[in-house]
Amino acid sequence: HERQAVSKEIDQARAGYYPTLDLAVGTGWEMTDNPSTRASGKGEVHLNRDEASLNLRQMLFDGFETSNEVDRQQARTNSRAFGVYSSAENTGLEAVEAYLNVLRRQKLVELAQTNLEAHQRTHDQIMLRAERGVGRRADMDQSLGRLALAEANLQSEQSNLRDAETAYLRVVGMPPSSLSKPDSPITMIPASIDEAISVAIENHPTLRLATYDVESAQEQHATAKAPFYPDLHFELGTRADHDIDGQEGKDKDITAMLRLRYNLYNGGRDSARREETAFLINQAAEIRNNCLLYTSDAADEEDSVDLGGRRIIKKKTREQIE
Repeated sequence: HERQAVSKEIDQARAGYYPTLDLAVGTGWEMTDNPSTRASGKGEVHLNRDEASLNLRQMLFDGFETSNEVDRQQARTNSRAFGVYSSAENTGLEAVEAYLNVLRRQKLVELAQTNLEAHQRTHDQIMLRAERGVGRRADMDQSLGRLALAEANLQSEQSNLRDAETAYLRVVGMPPSSLSKPDSPITMIPASIDEAISVAIENHPTLRLATYDVESAQEQHATAKAPFYPDLHFELGTRADHDIDGQEGKDKDITAMLRLRYNLYNGGRDSARREETAFLINQAAEIRNNCLLYTSDAADEEDSVDLGGRRIIKKKTREQIE
């Protein structure tokens, strides 16, 4: 839902390319006392005032604010899309782990059951020897202790299996049934650690998300420069009033204007906003770089491999900067 909500912000940003059309109507009372009414000898004039206007306004140039804002929202949408993709992959990983854990726990229960049966047979043989008077008391006590330990191990593994089945039900949404051992994914594993890191850098959804966050921050920085440019709009308007400004009767006009507006000073707010967005770029880039380093470190904990991953990341970072 968040991704769909953000995608609608692209449409909102694109609205800046289109004209606006505003209709205004009003009615009420006015009192007018100006040089015209006094010159006519009326002094204060009280009238029931009626107003109606229709205005069209089309942006011609806004300092690239609209185009940069559209690009920013597209980057944000892509970021949220890869966020959804990342969540889906994490859920898929949890499902795989839960699946394999149930299989592992089932196997351990089987081994514990086999172990218990073996101890039970051994204990029965020792008991039979004791009943015939050829066994030792110490052997029987030792066998009984091992049998009790095997029973405790079986109960522990059965409890672990129930926990694994509960985790499977939580992730998958249904209890495990007739699970089979999956094929080995060895053919899908990259041939080297460096290749694995390169593939992760190109395809990891969290890294892609962080990259689009940097792009969004850069476009936001570009948008923040728009107030330093003038605005140019084409404005077309018509007005039809009645009994206004102390004059009885109709008052109409039609205008077609090119209007340029240029803010000369607003207390340094635009400069501060520009600096703020620059810091936000650095923040997003730092998060992305941390994701890159985490990916390389996650590939292998060996120092040599880690250095290899960092070498690849530095190369990728230089390419992005260039």
